[in-house]
Amino acid sequence: MGAPTLDSLDLQIMQALQLDGRAPFSRIATVLGVSDQTVARRYRRLRSTVNVRVLGMTDENRLGRQSWLVRMHCTPDVAEQLADALAKRPDTLYVNLISGGTEVVCGMKPRSRKERDELLFDRLQRTPQIVTVTAHCLLHSFYGGPLGRLNKANALTPDQEAALRLPPPGSPDAPVTLDAADKALLATVRRDGRATLTDLQKATDQSESAVKRRLETLLSTGVLYFDVQYDHGPLGQDVGAMLWLTVAPHALAEVGRSLAAHPEVHFASATTGQANIVASVHFRSPDELYTYLSEKIGALSGIQAVESALILRQIKQLNYEPNR
Repeated sequence: MGAPTLDSLDLQIMQALQLDGRAPFSRIATVLGVSDQTVARRYRRLRSTVNVRVLGMTDENRLGRQSWLVRMHCTPDVAEQLADALAKRPDTLYVNLISGGTEVVCGMKPRSRKERDELLFDRLQRTPQIVTVTAHCLLHSFYGGPLGRLNKANALTPDQEAALRLPPPGSPDAPVTLDAADKALLATVRRDGRATLTDLQKATDQSESAVKRRLETLLSTGVLYFDVQYDHGPLGQDVGAMLWLTVAPHALAEVGRSLAAHPEVHFASATTGQANIVASVHFRSPDELYTYLSEKIGALSGIQAVESALILRQIKQLNYEPNR
């Protein structure tokens, strides 16, 4: 059975959810000029056919925390087991198998220095099948996080985007502090960004009005944003790759801005390490990856070296679903 085919309305609904993950179907329907029932029916189909999931994500920078990218070369017999174990951790954002299945790459957002050190300096270093571990702090995001992948789908008109987009968050003067109810709310929308107010009330032991206020505060401070998880194949994104670029310091910002504008780029960030930009890209075929490297990447001045690796298997995209 072939991959499901998505039409323009499917893509519009997915992009609408990227802009506002909790937008009522009635609001999406009004903007798109269709009925509420049509949007609800399409959303149910997208969930079952391409595994669309709306997830509430946390911007760690707003909490004064660091995000890391960790690369682990290991023996083939332990790679998948290691990747699965990392994917189950709440402090990992994505987990990929690359390089012939002997390298695991994961995004990590430790909630404290103690948690970071426990993983990097204890557990991973003490696993004999792991040959090398390198950890790179993400210094500056060029694309990704609140700027979701579906924002590049161009399924919506500028007017439709404006009608659906949430107000931009402010810039707090200091890291935001979370209390127990905030953490419970974030944990609930992390599993289901469209969790009902009743679900959020149960999770936080708060009234409906208090839950609404907390949601608004978390969104307005930029702590909470929404992202959409989905299978890449139906969108012509079967071939995924990770790129590590070594860029001259004077060209770092310009190369990063250029990558952010490329439709192929789902994520790009400046990092510590010799390769000072990491990016995730998606294509229909390896030939398209070659063209991208030789033409678009090749045209950028200041790039001194490029390392590329195909993503052989994505163990965790945003949320761990072992049966996907």
